[in-house]
Amino acid sequence: MPRIPVVTTKQANPLLKLVYRFAERRYGAVPEPFTVSAHHPRLFMAGARHELGVEKAATTLPVSLRELVVYATAVKLGCSWCVDFGTMLIKHEGLDVDRLKEIHDYRNSDKYTELEKLALAYADAMTETPTAVTDEQVAELDRRLGHKGLVELTYLIALENQRGRFNSAFGITDQGFTSGDACLVPLP
Repeated sequence: MPRIPVVTTKQANPLLKLVYRFAERRYGAVPEPFTVSAHHPRLFMAGARHELGVEKAATTLPVSLRELVVYATAVKLGCSWCVDFGTMLIKHEGLDVDRLKEIHDYRNSDKYTELEKLALAYADAMTETPTAVTDEQVAELDRRLGHKGLVELTYLIALENQRGRFNSAFGITDQGFTSGDACLVPLP
């Protein structure tokens, strides 16, 4: 249960009710971060537009790499809501959910490619406080992904840091989008 009450559908203004309905159709439930953010409708709508924009714009990297670094960032932050939701998204993309069990030991796992290991180490370094990114990490990822890919990778990791820290500050936890390996929300 979040540290502040959620804005229920009954309490929501007409625009928020419409967004809640859209989210429920898309995800099977209204994500709890939405219902907490709804206390500030203008910021909520700005965030929703931003998320939809990022979803459309972030297409340079393979989806498997995008989802993997976002998931790893959520794990490092300890955001159970983000891990739960991210697992659902990974499953819906048809990606290998089983390899996520080795995310804590990705450096030694044969389930991850060399590029994925570099990106995961970069996500770890970006998520440290203070940030621990090195010139060597940036140079190697830039060589492999190009400027555009590196910017996308960095942006997605930074965005997940924002999401995870917001959710943690408000005490938003696992909502039940997944249960073990079984996704509770039907595939789109």
